[in-house]
Amino acid sequence: MKKSRSRRVLAAPPPARSRKALWIAASAVLTVGLAIRFWPTATMPPAPTASASPADPPASRASMASARADFEPTVENSAPAPGPAPTGMVWIPGGEFSMGAQDPPDANDSVGMLATRDSRPIHRVHVDGFWIDKTEVTNDQFVAFVNATGYVTVAEKTPRAEDFPGALPENLVAGSVVFSPPDHAVPLNNHLQWWSYVKGANWRHPLGTGTSIEGKGKLPVVHVAYDDALAYAKWSGGRLPTEAEWEFAARGGLTGAVFPWGSDFRQEGAFMANSHQGHFPDRDTGEDHYQGVAPVAQFPPNGYGLYDVGGNVWEWVTDYYHPDYYAQLAAAGGVARNPQGPDRSFDPDEPGTVKRVHRGGSFLCTDQYCSRYMVGTRGKGEGDTGTNHLGFRAVRR
Repeated sequence: MKKSRSRRVLAAPPPARSRKALWIAASAVLTVGLAIRFWPTATMPPAPTASASPADPPASRASMASARADFEPTVENSAPAPGPAPTGMVWIPGGEFSMGAQDPPDANDSVGMLATRDSRPIHRVHVDGFWIDKTEVTNDQFVAFVNATGYVTVAEKTPRAEDFPGALPENLVAGSVVFSPPDHAVPLNNHLQWWSYVKGANWRHPLGTGTSIEGKGKLPVVHVAYDDALAYAKWSGGRLPTEAEWEFAARGGLTGAVFPWGSDFRQEGAFMANSHQGHFPDRDTGEDHYQGVAPVAQFPPNGYGLYDVGGNVWEWVTDYYHPDYYAQLAAAGGVARNPQGPDRSFDPDEPGTVKRVHRGGSFLCTDQYCSRYMVGTRGKGEGDTGTNHLGFRAVRR
């Protein structure tokens, strides 16, 4: 297996047209050159285009077709919860459902259609019942974990020179990636205009040195890498959800809805999730009462009592990312039982880079660029990459 991006990009620059070269070219204006370690736009699509290109994988091209007729009723398991709910968790009965992304409400929404490309075809899945956190794991909860274990997250660790041959010593600094909006409108074809690698940014200091989580205990913990989330889940007596478990829970018993709460983005004029209003990426008007991340449970829960399964922060799940995985399950026929994801990762945009699936969207999602607050859609990211719009929740069987 090839080394991950973070172990390759700190060395000598690759060919000038590669994505990594963009980070290197931008290092003069970013906080430090280590910005090339990360690819935060893994959770967002490229700038919208009118249609799928010939280079798209088969599942991506197929996803442009309507899926409205492909959703069959959700059939919940009848077995009751096996006992009292663990603190902060709710019982998800599991059962059989149609998994995948619905068409966006607006048939002309090219951004929304792009968000469904790797979330088709719709296929039948069965998951067993499980407990899941009502909310994303909060700063208060993560503090308790760190105090009990002494755990140090990936973003807090200084990269070792032996792990990054050829890296300049001044680039070997601990930090993480932070959304840094420009003060003016920009084309949506260069993510470097709104992301920065910030020295000292981590879960304790979400925007870098000088910032803190004091008084923000109910905000979701962010800047967590995949292994950080796994460590917390194990300590709490659980694990991370599979992608199928996450989607079953997020749908809240609804069949084929566009969003976790139904088919309209706003209900009776009210916002149902923390997302981006205004012009992306330079201006968030905060019409939903929040600019940036919000405390958990500020918007109505879905049908199972889960909060923030659309918007606020992305959430790690265990599955490797592969754009054709749904096509593989559909081709196998029948009902996939407790699918665990593909046995390997593949991203056609970055072959050889191992990625995991993200779910749920974030406070940056908007119909101008992302639209992945739609319940069936998927994000992706490298396991050692955390940002200030990525968190998680845990499950138990």
